[in-house]
Amino acid sequence: MSRSRPTPAMAAILDRLAVEDVGLPDPTTVPAGQGRIQAASSNVRWNRDLPEMADVSDVSVSTKGAPVPCRKLVPQGSPVGTILFIHGGGWAFCDMDSHERAARLLAIECQANVVMCDYRLSPEHAFPAGLNDCIAVWGQLTAGEGAFAELKGPFAISGDSAGANLAMAVMLTPELVQPDFGLLFYGVYDADFASPSYLEWADGPGLTRGKMKRYWDWYAPEHQRADPRLAPVRASDAALRALPPLYLNAAEIDPLRSDSERLYARLTALGRADQFRLHGGVVHGFMQMSLELEEARLALADAGAAFKAFVQQAARSSNNWEREQ
Repeated sequence: MSRSRPTPAMAAILDRLAVEDVGLPDPTTVPAGQGRIQAASSNVRWNRDLPEMADVSDVSVSTKGAPVPCRKLVPQGSPVGTILFIHGGGWAFCDMDSHERAARLLAIECQANVVMCDYRLSPEHAFPAGLNDCIAVWGQLTAGEGAFAELKGPFAISGDSAGANLAMAVMLTPELVQPDFGLLFYGVYDADFASPSYLEWADGPGLTRGKMKRYWDWYAPEHQRADPRLAPVRASDAALRALPPLYLNAAEIDPLRSDSERLYARLTALGRADQFRLHGGVVHGFMQMSLELEEARLALADAGAAFKAFVQQAARSSNNWEREQ
């Protein structure tokens, strides 16, 4: 079988990035702080011309440790529901600024409020520090406490890459309020570096197997990685059955593609009716590239359509229940 190739639009972006980033080190091979600065600088190009919002406000969530910075994005129109969006970056890089354009577009496409958060990053704060921050934000959001008092349900949780891993970990924490819906984009769901996609795309383009190994080493030692909050594909059947309806996607040219395919296969085998979309010819992180890549805009629109369909179905079900009482 022939090896997949980037679409012409994706190839043009990769060629341009190779020129723009020439001479830069692999950010996972330098001290984390230095890699973080490089990642922030690289992501500026994807966060220009931010879509207009009805309101943007920075708030914080109190925890037993340092407060967790958060950002509320309210789209224009009449938004219904609230989504906690958890950014990716290998649990070590990125922040609310690096993913704001994607989060704003998600708010617009879903016609829902979006909350972002700057959870603590590894390796300085390894598992479960960042997860605990996400749990704290989720708890206050769903309780309607503090700065989130005006935000209403249905409540969904979303994330890309390591952010999708954290979103799944929140859903697999049994004592928490479950989301009504999940939107998960090219997530990390296992630490199997010999999966078909890890072998096929070990050297990229973009994300590589070597980078993912270093991200994992920073985040959690090998003896912990069977924990379903780290490797959701290893969760029990009962835990997976209990999840809310999910929308998952994956990038074809991505070492993590098999993670999504395997998770979706497990969910389907349990008789669930989750949605999965494989985006051909694009690389990991492509949804960041909405300024230049039509497939990124299509991916966000597809996710938005799935969320709005869920909201409409939930409203119909509620109306039917009320009429029957």
